[in-house]
Amino acid sequence: MVVVTITINGKKYTADVEPRLLLVHFIRDVAKLKGTHIGCDTGHCGACTVIMNGRPVKSCQIFAVQADGAEILTVEGLAKGEELSIEQEAFRNNFALQCGYCTPGMLMMTYYIIRKYPKLTREQIRRLLHGNYCMCTGYVHIINAVQEAHRRYWEGRSSQ
Repeated sequence: MVVVTITINGKKYTADVEPRLLLVHFIRDVAKLKGTHIGCDTGHCGACTVIMNGRPVKSCQIFAVQADGAEILTVEGLAKGEELSIEQEAFRNNFALQCGYCTPGMLMMTYYIIRKYPKLTREQIRRLLHGNYCMCTGYVHIINAVQEAHRRYWEGRSSQ
């Protein structure tokens, strides 16, 4: 067993874990945060995407011991109380979810993309979302949602 401490959504979690425990299982089983979904277990689908130290990672591909000392943001960390984040509002406004299984990973990628790129085309959004798969929506609504969130994020920056 190895002792790891990981900060998730601003709260520290310390636990004795087996070296083979995946970060996604640490998030779901130790931190008891169920928003991060387990999809393919191979890193292909993106349902388990979280932000680790400012970058998106597929938490089914990282051991918890590799995340020791890291800052993790999960989908539960997006909203502020009852107030939805701009990503969540944009997905709701654009009907960018159906079954919802991919949604946490898509939201986390959106969170990263809109902050990293001041200018984005639809084609760039498609390329940047590669590796996060949705079997329901056909992506048009997801891309619309990313565009709305991006616009709102940068409009908020210019008015400050």
